[in-house]
Amino acid sequence: MPQPSSSDQLVGTLRDTVVSMVRRDGPDLSARQLGVFLTCYLQEGAHTVRGLAAELNVSKPAITRALDRLGELDLARRKVDPMDRRSILVQRTLKGAAYLRELRSIMTEASSVARKGGHAAEHGSRRAG
Repeated sequence: MPQPSSSDQLVGTLRDTVVSMVRRDGPDLSARQLGVFLTCYLQEGAHTVRGLAAELNVSKPAITRALDRLGELDLARRKVDPMDRRSILVQRTLKGAAYLRELRSIMTEASSVARKGGHAAEHGSRRAG
């Protein structure tokens, strides 16, 4: 039986991660919301709506909508930049940091299962929150 390519394994890990995230109790994030969230949490420095829009190559209103949702879930919050009151800074939250830890854990499990040639869903990794 041929070995899956590393790109196939990555896609499988992504699939298993997404399936685990939607099965568990907790927020479901769209791809855009997840992209904004991960950019804010994985890249150092101050993040602004303008900067996130440029980084992700989407409109500022799209970033605003994603931040609205992240704010509703307490995964990120907005604060006026004290140095330039016209600018809004995106801040991390404790709940967001916990969400990132959970996402890392789910991805680690999915990656481990993928290396063994299966799917996390087949190995009883259904998570209850």
